[in-house]
Amino acid sequence: MTDFLCRNCRSRLGEAVLRYENMPPLSQKLPTVPDKNGITLNVCECPECGLIQLANEPVSYYREVIRAVGVSPEMADFRRKQFRDYLQKYDLHGKKIFEVGCGAGEYLTLMRDAADPGTDIRGIEFGQETCRQARAAGFQVEQIYLENGNETVDDGKFDGFFILNYLEHLPNLPQVLQAISKNLRPGGCGLVEVPNFDWMLREQLFTEFTIDHLYYFTEKSLRRVLEMHGFDVLSCSCVRYDYILCAEVRKRQGSDFSSFTQVGDALTRELSDFCAPFTRDEVAVWGAGHQAFAVMAAAKLDKKICCVLDSAPFKQGRFSPATGLPIYPPQILANGTVKAVIIMAGSYSDEVADIIKARWGDCFKLALLRGNHLEILT
Repeated sequence: MTDFLCRNCRSRLGEAVLRYENMPPLSQKLPTVPDKNGITLNVCECPECGLIQLANEPVSYYREVIRAVGVSPEMADFRRKQFRDYLQKYDLHGKKIFEVGCGAGEYLTLMRDAADPGTDIRGIEFGQETCRQARAAGFQVEQIYLENGNETVDDGKFDGFFILNYLEHLPNLPQVLQAISKNLRPGGCGLVEVPNFDWMLREQLFTEFTIDHLYYFTEKSLRRVLEMHGFDVLSCSCVRYDYILCAEVRKRQGSDFSSFTQVGDALTRELSDFCAPFTRDEVAVWGAGHQAFAVMAAAKLDKKICCVLDSAPFKQGRFSPATGLPIYPPQILANGTVKAVIIMAGSYSDEVADIIKARWGDCFKLALLRGNHLEILT
């Protein structure tokens, strides 16, 4: 049993599903003297969110992007086409884009090749020397690591981003994604790439486990992680001989609730207009369900009606919550005091209207709550 919590959802990881002894303790910044001391890699699968990850501490240099092999001609051609398609698809030519973990600017250069003039391409990188190299190549690069989730990069108003084979290194995965989202304009789009664990599983590539990579994303878990931390996944595909998962994402927009207030205010006015010709003792509501209770409370109908009617015996003799109106059986309509009835009985409303007409004819002014509007019946 490990003592580690899932770095994504904070659930307890439990037992390792794989354990590799005497494995290399690092893959970069190699020792200058012989060192045969290995570590145990503990591979766990979160029982809650399904993210496969190492129950190990990260390497000391995890904040830095180290692209030891540079960019081959084949990779450069692939990236230029990929970036060109990305910029075109999401209308990002001439706009502001940043790379998270830009290293020495290798991919910034290729993004610049793919972009129209005037596209503002920037980067963030933790390594001091790689920052210097990227700046020497003509890029605006901020030396920063997204540690807490609330960092602002430059003025924070980016239209797009890309993070390529870096996310799997970062122990504070949620905070990094939250900070990226914070620095995007509404609707900002990005490319997220990680090694493809679906391919590793299929090929049983145990040698792909390395202390440098804390996470092993399947398409399913990558989608879940991105969606948990502020993004809608627009597509996810395998690239580069299936070795890489590439997700196209958009910053999630909050729901628009502005119309709720407008609709509520309009319904309150309709109810007030209906009740206006009558005294408070002359108006009743038929329906003691949650919708009726909500409408009565929101519209302050306790000042305009005398009681609530309902045919359910277990509700009769009680009071409506928040408005404190007494709940009576419908038979009290026979005493002649009530002149108008507002029917709020959900799917039973039309049936209630028919019952009232069958028993009492046209004795009452009737209105029926249909959706968010009051329908006057008689």
